[in-house]
Amino acid sequence: MALEPEEKHSTDARTYRATVQYDGTNYYGFQRQRRGVPSVQAELELALARLVAHPVRVLGAGRTDTGVHALGQVIGFTIEWPEKHGLDALHRALNANLPQDIVVSELAAARPGFHPRFDARRRSYAYHILNVPIRQPFWRHRAWHVVHRVDLDQMNEAAALLVGVHDFATFGRPTVGESTTREVYSATWRRDGQMVTFEICANGFLYRMVRSIVGSLKMVGCGQWSISDFADALAARERKHSATLAPAHGLYLVSVEYDNE
Repeated sequence: MALEPEEKHSTDARTYRATVQYDGTNYYGFQRQRRGVPSVQAELELALARLVAHPVRVLGAGRTDTGVHALGQVIGFTIEWPEKHGLDALHRALNANLPQDIVVSELAAARPGFHPRFDARRRSYAYHILNVPIRQPFWRHRAWHVVHRVDLDQMNEAAALLVGVHDFATFGRPTVGESTTREVYSATWRRDGQMVTFEICANGFLYRMVRSIVGSLKMVGCGQWSISDFADALAARERKHSATLAPAHGLYLVSVEYDNE
């Protein structure tokens, strides 16, 4: 289990909220791992520690898996930063201390006690499938290469069954508590040339839920499952009824939304 850094907070410390983008190829997920194992959280904490000369704990909105990317991960942290230096200076300094595959795209002051994970109300993910006969090396860490052309109409009809409040135990395990019930607000596929993209928004996700859903919907798109097969899998509420996980490198955490937005 990863150890939490020992933070030092003074009465002048302020809480900040940041939106982070990262290429997850070289990391074992967002969450801090044992010493020497690269993670996005560890890099963010290291960058902040360089700025304030003591350990800083970073909280994230989602624990993305090894190889998963993010366009809109949200983090929170509390540090003492001289007001005279300003928010823009903190933003520039933080990015200057981060590796090239991680960047803070937005930075703002947050209320004390802000928690990016537990305060979140909606999360959106996208999954990219490169749907062409011959692989393309540029996309090898960015999208799942599927050779046979998939049927988007069938996939969208099956994906519509996900919308609403359901027990998604077939497609994942809970990260907090025991409930496997989530509310999905939208779930659709679209095609843009060679790329097929799945977009899903929900109030929360189970561990590996999106990748399990994509793997199962791909079976529908390739004609190996019927829409009824997918419906039966969802209703079964057992992991053994899910298809094989879609690869991590096609998945992107797109955005996290909060009540004050």
